[in-house]
Formats: sequence, C-alpha cells, structure tokens
Amino acid sequence: MEKQILISSYDEENDTFMGKIDGRNGYCADYGISDGVFLSVDKDNMPASVFISNASKVFDISKQILENANVKIDIDCDSICLYFTMFIENSEICSIRCKNSYGIPNINFEMDSNY
Repeated sequence: MEKQILISSYDEENDTFMGKIDGRNGYCADYGISDGVFLSVDKDNMPASVFISNASKVFDISKQILENANVKIDIDCDSICLYFTMFIENSEICSIRCKNSYGIPNINFEMDSNY
C-alpha cells in the first residue's frame, strides 16, 4: 500500500471538505465519482486531491464530525472498479464503489492526516 500525507480542511459555512496530498500541486482531471464527491488526479492519473460539496448531507453526518482533523482516505483501484473509503477518527464515514472509467492505474493508496 502506498501511503501519503493528507492535508484536509472543512469549511463549515460552505459545507465543503477538501483533502490534498502534501507536496502535490495542481491536477490534470477532476472526476465526479459519486454525488458530490470529486477526485482529482495528476498527469500520471494518480489521486492528488478530494473535494466534497455539501459534505454533511453527502455523508449524512454532523458538521462537527467533519471538523475533526483525524482523516484517512483509502483508494483501491483495478481495471474495473474504483473503491473510495473515508474514515474520521477511525470510523468509516463513506464507502463508494464505482466503475474505473477514469484511467486510474491499479493502486492501493492511503492518504492519512496522521501519517
């Protein structure tokens, strides 16, 4: 499993969550992998950041939980499916499975704010 440092922030007023891999700047493409969940990839089709609009509604959780800085995102991908799982304080907040029509290579990727 490849591990990266996650820098995350939550804007309570706009109800948006943003997670970015430390040291990566920019992205080449942005994909809507689920309603309100967007995954950005770099020029090598590797995950670079995550943006979630209306996060408290998308995850059906309180805004106070989203303010927690202990966030981990796992992305597993093969030629058929992309699996996206997000944890806050080691509790699973969401799990998404979608078709890998984005060209993301086979990866087992972890972005962790406590890496």
